[in-house]
Formats: sequence, C-alpha cells, structure tokens
Amino acid sequence: MEVFETKEALNAYLKPLKASGKKIALVPTMGALHNGHISLIKLAKENADVIICSIFVNPTQFTDPKDLEKYPRPIEHDLAMLKDAGCNGVFMPDVAEMYPSGSDENWHIDLGKAEFLLEGEFRKGHYQGVTQIVKKLFDAVEPDVAMFGQKDFQQVLMIKNMLSHFKLPINIITCPIIREDDGLAMSSRNIHLSIADRKNALVLSKSLQFVVDNFDQFSLKELEEKARAFYNTIEGVELDYFTIADGNTLEPAKSKDENSLVALVAAQVGSTRLIDNMIIK
Repeated sequence: MEVFETKEALNAYLKPLKASGKKIALVPTMGALHNGHISLIKLAKENADVIICSIFVNPTQFTDPKDLEKYPRPIEHDLAMLKDAGCNGVFMPDVAEMYPSGSDENWHIDLGKAEFLLEGEFRKGHYQGVTQIVKKLFDAVEPDVAMFGQKDFQQVLMIKNMLSHFKLPINIITCPIIREDDGLAMSSRNIHLSIADRKNALVLSKSLQFVVDNFDQFSLKELEEKARAFYNTIEGVELDYFTIADGNTLEPAKSKDENSLVALVAAQVGSTRLIDNMIIK
C-alpha cells in the first residue's frame, strides 16, 4: 500500500494506471477509521480496480474549533486497517497542501434548499466546507467512482448536488450504515462516549427502528411524536431533531406515498453529538 502526502506524488502514481484503463475509486475519510469505513473499501473493490482512500481532517467543515481540535487522529491504526482491507493507496495531505497560502478560497456554491435543513440548521456553513474539500479531493484523484456512507445521509445529497453543479463524471455509491451488535451506528465520535453515554446512545437507533417497524400502524405525525417521546426519559441525551423526510429533498414528508422516505435524528449524548438515520423506502 502506497502513502502519498502531495497531489503531485499521487498523480504520478495514478497516471499510468489510468492510461492502462484501470478504474479508480476514491474513499474520502477524516480518519479515525472503523468497520463502517472498511465496508466502503470492500464495496469500492467491487466497483473499481484501484482503491484510493484519503485521510484529511478538513478544517473548513467544523463550525466549532473545539470539535476540530478534539477530532481523533489515530494514523498508525488507520493505515494498518487500510492495508489489511486491501487499499492500494492512501492520500494523506496536510492543510497547506489542500489550502495553499495565497490561494483564493472564497468558496460558495448553490447546494439547494436542503443545505439549510437539519444539520445545516445546527451547523451553519458545514456543507459548504464539506463540498469544498470533496471537490478538491475529486480534482486531485479524478476518480471514476466515489464511496460515501449512508450515515451522513444529508452529506451524500449535498455532494451529489455539488457534482451536478460542476457536471463531474463521477459515480457516487452510497454504502449502508454499519452498526454495532446492539444497533449503535458506527462513528468516529463514539470513542468520546462514556460507558453511560454509550448505553444512552442506543435511543437513536431504537427510535428509528420504531418508525420503520410501525410505519403502517400510525400516521407520519404520530410516528414522529412517538419517536421523540423515546428521548423524554433518557437522562443526558438532548434531542436536536427527529424527522421523517422526503429522501430527495429532506423536506418534511407530507405523505406516506412519497417515493423516498427516510427517518433522521440528531442528539447530544453527554458531550458528543451523534446522528443516525434509517431509510423507510
């Protein structure tokens, strides 16, 4: 497995592979890898010949400097996981490589109304930062396919909107959420949960599963009310939102007959903010 710290070195590695017709997949990450990330690598191997994983903690998508500061960075652990998973190359640039001094970084594109809903309401400017760095990674790798996890459902939608904006010929593949045995969605942030928080965090997946299991039994309003009620008795958990939304727009669902429906939740569990979702249809 090769490790590259500059776009120039990465390009030198990829150029002959592309010339020989190899299909390139990119798996963008911020590191602190877990089995959810490894599932992206495995799916990438089914869809491409060469797998490049990027590890870059992107400063422009953090709305809270403290959140950026405490983001875990276990690099040796990550590299070992990627090597075991059969990743071909790792692009691991520093901030100066991705945001050169003196360059014009006045980034802002129209991502549609969904940018300002849900996570966009709680984390102003977050998706501008996400799409900014993903565009830089796409430019550096020029992949045929790119893998993103369903857990960041809104993020995938924003990236697809960015792709459309620039008319980039990249196939986005969304990978299912990987969960612990008790249902907790795998996340790099889970490392910050105390033993009590870890137990309390299960309310996210339980409330989502309730909606999926009882979708035919109640109205949309009743489902949301009952799901939110899960959080009333869990000490140390503060609900930011729970919604059943149109999977294409993230607007609140108006009818059960809509083609794509997803339940999404965000909550503060102790000092850690978690998100989760389940696709209803």
